[in-house]
Amino acid sequence: MAGERVYLYDTTLRDGAQTQGVSFTSDEKAAIALELDRIGVDHIEGGWPGANPTDDAFFARPPRLMAATLTAFGMTRRSGRSAANDPGLQTLIQSPARAICLVGKSWDFQVDVALGIPRDENLRIIEDSVAAVHAAKGEALFDAEHFFDGFKANPGYALECLKAAHAGGARWLVLCDTNGGTLPDEIERIVAAVAERLPGAGLGIHCHNDTGNAVANSLAAVRAGVRMVQGTLNGLGERCGNANLVTLIPTLMLKMGYTTGIRNLAGLTAISRGFDQRLNRIPDRYAPYVGASAFAHKGGLHASAVEKNPACYEHVDPAKVGNKRTVLISDQAGRSNVLTRLVDLGIDYDAKDPRVDQLVELIKQRDVAGYAYDEADASFEMLVRRRLGQVPVYFKLEQVDVNNVLQYDDQGEVRTRSLAVVRLRFGNRAEDLITEAADGTGPVHALDLALRKALEPRYPLIKDIRLEDFRVHIINAERGTDAMPRVLIRNGRDGKDDWWTFGVSPSIIEASAEALLDAFIYELYRSGVDAKYR
Repeated sequence: MAGERVYLYDTTLRDGAQTQGVSFTSDEKAAIALELDRIGVDHIEGGWPGANPTDDAFFARPPRLMAATLTAFGMTRRSGRSAANDPGLQTLIQSPARAICLVGKSWDFQVDVALGIPRDENLRIIEDSVAAVHAAKGEALFDAEHFFDGFKANPGYALECLKAAHAGGARWLVLCDTNGGTLPDEIERIVAAVAERLPGAGLGIHCHNDTGNAVANSLAAVRAGVRMVQGTLNGLGERCGNANLVTLIPTLMLKMGYTTGIRNLAGLTAISRGFDQRLNRIPDRYAPYVGASAFAHKGGLHASAVEKNPACYEHVDPAKVGNKRTVLISDQAGRSNVLTRLVDLGIDYDAKDPRVDQLVELIKQRDVAGYAYDEADASFEMLVRRRLGQVPVYFKLEQVDVNNVLQYDDQGEVRTRSLAVVRLRFGNRAEDLITEAADGTGPVHALDLALRKALEPRYPLIKDIRLEDFRVHIINAERGTDAMPRVLIRNGRDGKDDWWTFGVSPSIIEASAEALLDAFIYELYRSGVDAKYR
């Protein structure tokens, strides 16, 4: 029921670490755990002590958490051993974790085939193991692996597994959709049946996203009586991932009216994007609530309505999750889009200024030509401010010459050498014309180095600008080698937000030069650097 408390259990450091291409050091795990603790997650699953050196190192020096319960994950005791004589279980118990989550089989098929033991013995293993953890730690959780598949095959046995864990003292009985194949209506029906047959038991949910329903399944489980939700930051996890806590948290709080331990919901966007940066991933711009496009409005009709009342096209206030509204500029943009963006940028303008209408038409024409300004805010701002005469002349690019030499050896192996020569003017005197050259691993790299070599002595700030992402989009691929490339680059500088610029040209060198120069000029302008052009 709305208003009730739902507990949040994060398994990013264990289940999330099973994501293809993702690995954490013990120090990274500690840093992530502290971030999760700060926002108010109830349980943080740090990993599996005894399973690998990284998790051993993490639990050897666990982070000092303020409020969250550091939890260790592991297996129930093995067949043929007592709880006291099972090395794996004892390693868990001896860890500094305040709680332990044990995984055990709840599908008779798995017990018969994977474990190869009598079903009654599996029940004794579950109860004994949970009881040992409960006695040692005070808080035990039981992850009922493959529970929904098991319930559909043999509901009586699946429930017996839960009863065994409950008899052992488990605080939470976590129903796991391990294969990720159960659908929301099934989840809700089965959880309701479990809640009816186990009154008073604390039920949790652990969903995988193999049908794209992990969040929906988790919410269905909450509606049916679950009060603990397990998931990961940004939906990390093996195969298709786990339930995404970043989506679940605001949905539970803002849409369903439940309370959680989250202390700073407005910090959610920063947590999500910062986590992606830690993984060297580009944040999903289409992610619910926290994506850059989550509150982006492109159509002129939408932008006009949102300007009057955001509720016309927004389901929540973006500020509640730390995001912001964005009005996009494209060939679909109306005059209201452009005017709204000018206000957002803090640009003073006269609505009757004919240059405003000219700007709207120019943007539409350029969008058709490949200049997608909704992808590059910094290039859009530079276009507008130049048209309104607000950008000083920092320099003038007079010439670019880029040469590539391909050298082949006797085996046909090739070595490429790129040389870029740039000529920039910083004034009208002869000595103000500067020529610089640089070698690079490719033509764009050489161009970037040559431009920096010419600019940095006069504008030292350029040294701090980092090119963090470089992409080439082909606008009209059907034209083959005559296609038009669009170069899009993301730039960064310590203490500043990242910014995107782009260039469009039949020549990838020209497109790259346009994007690079926009990036440099944008940061010079917003940093208030005086122009050196004389």
